[in-house]
Amino acid sequence: MLSAGSGTLRFRTRIAALADGAHPDALAHQLAGFGDRRDPASLSHSTSWRFADSRIVLTYVALPDPQPDAATLEVPLDATARGADPLAPTPQEIRPVDVAAHACRHLAFLHRTDPVVAAAAAREPVLWQLVDRFVPGVAGLLTAAPGPGAAARTAAGSGR
Repeated sequence: MLSAGSGTLRFRTRIAALADGAHPDALAHQLAGFGDRRDPASLSHSTSWRFADSRIVLTYVALPDPQPDAATLEVPLDATARGADPLAPTPQEIRPVDVAAHACRHLAFLHRTDPVVAAAAAREPVLWQLVDRFVPGVAGLLTAAPGPGAAARTAAGSGR
C-alpha cells in the first residue's frame, strides 16, 4: 500500500496465500483494507508476478493506504532487482523496496496512458505527484534515467 508522508512516497506490505477458488483481486482488496468502500481515489492494480519457493507470487499495489500512519518505508527512486546473467534474468534477491519501486514505475506509466488510473490520480494529487517522480515503465521493462536515447528505449517497450 502506498501513502504520502513527510514529502516522500511510503509503502507497507501485506502478504497472504490465496485460498482455493478465491480471486486474487478480491484478496488484494481485502489486504489493502479497502473493505466495502468505493472511494473513487482508491486503486488496486496487479504489477508483477514471479516464481519463488515453488509457487507463483502475484504482486498488487494499492493506494491510497487507508492506514497511512502504519509503519511504512520510503520507496527509493532507484531500487531495481535484476539478474546478473542475461540468460538468467531472475534476481538472486527481490527486496520489498524493489517490488514497491517497480510498482511505482508501472503506476507512473499507467497515470499517463490509462484514463481510469488518471481519474483516480486526480483525486489524490499529492500522492500521485510522488508516484510521477518515477521513470514510467511497463511491467517487466527496465528503463534508463532520462538522457540521450532514453525516449527511444522506453518507447520501444511501451506496448501493452
